[in-house]
Amino acid sequence: MTSTISTALLLFLILDPLGNIPVFLSILKPLTPARRRIVLLREMLIALGVLFAFLWGGSYVLELMHLRQESVSIAGGIVLFLIGLKMIFPSPEGMFGETPGGEPFIVPLAIPLVAGPSGMASVMLLGSQEPDRMADWSLALFLAWLATAVILFSATRLYKVLGQAFLVAVERLMGMLLVAISVQMLMDGIAASLRAQASVG
Repeated sequence: MTSTISTALLLFLILDPLGNIPVFLSILKPLTPARRRIVLLREMLIALGVLFAFLWGGSYVLELMHLRQESVSIAGGIVLFLIGLKMIFPSPEGMFGETPGGEPFIVPLAIPLVAGPSGMASVMLLGSQEPDRMADWSLALFLAWLATAVILFSATRLYKVLGQAFLVAVERLMGMLLVAISVQMLMDGIAASLRAQASVG
């Protein structure tokens, strides 16, 4: 159960709901409060569906593309490292650049703000490394998504209570944790690759 909780925490850090609050507020601002809740629920459910598709179908994609688990681990570590750096040192236009106006549909709220490349790579890695624990990974993903949804539905209140400076500080702390996790993932992938080559040799 510990690994399930730790995996849920990792996925929560990757989904980065606190960092997404300002973006969500700015995109949903033109909508009425009732419509805002409907759109947010729709986008969150789409993001959950996409992440579950990568969790359950990722291993088949890897087999189809003849990719080894070590390669995905190293690539996932690099992606998480870059995401963590952007959380620590954000660019003026935000992590994913400018967002289109009007009511959002799938892009950019569901993808890539919630179900981004790092989240997709992470759940795909989980499903391919230990496919016998898919129930645990599914629970971890759902818990991370649920916590993200609760925070984003409370975005307006949190933004008023905590303030932008506090949210920025927390996001940078989460970025630091994500960088540390990505380095560990990168080192594990390199070590596994070296062991595989040594056993072949």
